Amino acid sequence: MASIRFKDIVIFEDEHIIAINKPPFIASLHERFDSHAQSIIELCKAVNEEYSLCHRLDRETSGVMLIAKDNETYRHIAMQFEKRQITKVYHAVVQASVNLSDLEVDLPLYTDSKRKVQISAKKGKPSRTFFNTLKQYKHFSLLACMPETGRLHQIRVHAASQNLPLVCDELYGGKVPELSLIKKKVNYAHDEVSKPLMNRVALHAFSIQFSDLSGQFIKIEAPYPKDFEVLIKLMDKYDELS
Repeated sequence: MASIRFKDIVIFEDEHIIAINKPPFIASLHERFDSHAQSIIELCKAVNEEYSLCHRLDRETSGVMLIAKDNETYRHIAMQFEKRQITKVYHAVVQASVNLSDLEVDLPLYTDSKRKVQISAKKGKPSRTFFNTLKQYKHFSLLACMPETGRLHQIRVHAASQNLPLVCDELYGGKVPELSLIKKKVNYAHDEVSKPLMNRVALHAFSIQFSDLSGQFIKIEAPYPKDFEVLIKLMDKYDELS
């Protein structure tokens, strides 16, 4: 993966806060198993040691992240997260053709020692997510996912619990779909054996809304990265509902 320059992923900045559009396949924090890999926290600190991540995204997940430039802003954002006053919307592609309207999934989640998340009434922490269909296809659906809480893998596990596994989310029952699933004739290069529609979990942090230090509400949207955009275009072209 090519090196990422911090300035190239900034999508909003004022005197107190920066918003970036995190590319897929880069960790929020340092990864112990790969000390040479770039991380968002490393990119931030290289610009200014005072910068702090306000929250995290999974390594494969793309989308909007907030970075505080000073301690006062960090505490202000952290308090909003704690009080669940920040609105986050993720876009996900799931392997089911469904038309959802405010589907509420309220299931407690527990993270085991291997960082796999399970639904557990005894050990789990309260977790709630709302799902709405943005576009329904023959084999898939593009969903808007609104987590009220911020548990690890929350959207992925809550979606899977409703038989709506995310595309490529093999950890929670998803599959890596081939282009041939939606396109009748696929031309392969001589060294190709398959053409997957996506090579990562199909999840993108699309927007976030919060209040700044003056009390003004700010909403930031992050455009799709190339792989997510290509997936949507392929579905629009070959998997439209008739």
